[in-house]
Amino acid sequence: MDYKLIAIDMDGTLLNSKQELSKRNIDAINAAKKKGVNVVLSTGRMLSSAQAYAKELGLDDYIIACNGAVIMDGFDGIIHRQSIDLDKVEKMMDIGKYYDIYYHFYDTKTMYSTNYVKEIVAFYNNRDLGIDFRVLSDIKDIYKIDNLSAYKFIFIDNDINKLKSLKGDLVEIPEVNVTRSWVNNIEVMDKDASKGSSLEFLCNKLNISKEEVIAIGDNENDLSMIKYAGLGVAMENAEDEVLKKADFVTKTNDDDGVAEVIDKFILKRG
Repeated sequence: MDYKLIAIDMDGTLLNSKQELSKRNIDAINAAKKKGVNVVLSTGRMLSSAQAYAKELGLDDYIIACNGAVIMDGFDGIIHRQSIDLDKVEKMMDIGKYYDIYYHFYDTKTMYSTNYVKEIVAFYNNRDLGIDFRVLSDIKDIYKIDNLSAYKFIFIDNDINKLKSLKGDLVEIPEVNVTRSWVNNIEVMDKDASKGSSLEFLCNKLNISKEEVIAIGDNENDLSMIKYAGLGVAMENAEDEVLKKADFVTKTNDDDGVAEVIDKFILKRG
């Protein structure tokens, strides 16, 4: 099979444990590009963060951001978006307040929360990405922000039992998609937003069949695109459910697992 598109998750997949791009992964992506393959970053991160890494990789095509809520074309700008209704954002903020749990939500370049946590902001802005963080004094302030588009809402806490209880309340909210990208978080998007649905949208636009697609990921929010792709790949460090659903398991994110996939299935080396 000659694959025409490869969709790659970032955290836990393309990036190593230090959130860095390895030289081997960069070289493999460049080689895939030279062969005419569409290389698409598919991440839960906000668009501006994904763009910074895309620039470092020399990618100017498509980016799937915010767990599929936003698709950007490097030439035409945002070509697809699905935001969460503000009444649902308000409901989730109320739930967060009830559980006394940290949360934030974001558009393409600004994070919003009622609580500023230095360590969390530092994680998202670790490469001086210029991400803006806006602290809201009251939940109702969301209605005062001009043209606010909330693409992803995220809760973070190390208390797993609290997260389980929280998830039970979130799934009762109509027309939202609840998932996670790490053991200590829960992420919420519009019901129609997922990496898989956005990958399908992009493939239809490019006239690429799903059999010609590789998708690589490590966590629950990657399952939809791994199931969609002709070749769904899990990182060795992936969650058990992802490992079970994948067609192929590659090396860990610290052992250049993305490069191994490109070498094996796109460049046909070894």
